[in-house]
Amino acid sequence: MTGEGMTSVSVSYEVRRQLNTIRTMDGYRSIDLLLVDLVRAHKLAKMNGELDKLRNQMKEHADVSAEHLVDRLNLSPFQV
Repeated sequence: MTGEGMTSVSVSYEVRRQLNTIRTMDGYRSIDLLLVDLVRAHKLAKMNGELDKLRNQMKEHADVSAEHLVDRLNLSPFQV
């Protein structure tokens, strides 16, 4: 995105140019709306990844047999 020797001003203009290009191509009215949508999409993707992890963990726990759980409870030092 940035080249060697670019100043902060030229980087700022380059970022602004790229954001405006994306905004125009995707039909957003403002860069703020584009950024809000990008942040929302990122959060949803992250949440979906966490949900997939939780589903896999639940699936692993659901595959445990009842006999195995009873055996584990019998090892408990407390009255069951």
